[in-house]
Amino acid sequence: MSRPAMRPIAAAGLALEAVGVAALAGWQIVALSSGDTTSTVSAIALLVLTVIGAVGLAAFAVAVQRGSSMARSGGIVAQLLVLAVALGAATGEYAHPAIAVAIAVPAVIELVLLVITAGQAARADAKATDDGA
Repeated sequence: MSRPAMRPIAAAGLALEAVGVAALAGWQIVALSSGDTTSTVSAIALLVLTVIGAVGLAAFAVAVQRGSSMARSGGIVAQLLVLAVALGAATGEYAHPAIAVAIAVPAVIELVLLVITAGQAARADAKATDDGA
């Protein structure tokens, strides 16, 4: 696929992740309002961090669509963090390997898309430099 075709796919993946994280924030609001939390202060702090994560992923999605290399870098870091969460879900006393796989597979796919998009952008920049020289 050419660069114009890959960039929207990578951006859409990040946007879907942003929607998923926003849904998680909604779930946290329901848990907080129903009293299903041990520590209200910790629940509010986690909710704020979750909302920040959703906004960040949405911003990365918009910027990746626009071709920003910094956004691709941020998206790659986000995928590595998701993979760390998947590793945590796969190990420990309350390990759930199926949940870990469900978390890891989309992150790996998005990571590959972002790396491919970065490589295609680098090749396009090199070609533009060669053509202009």
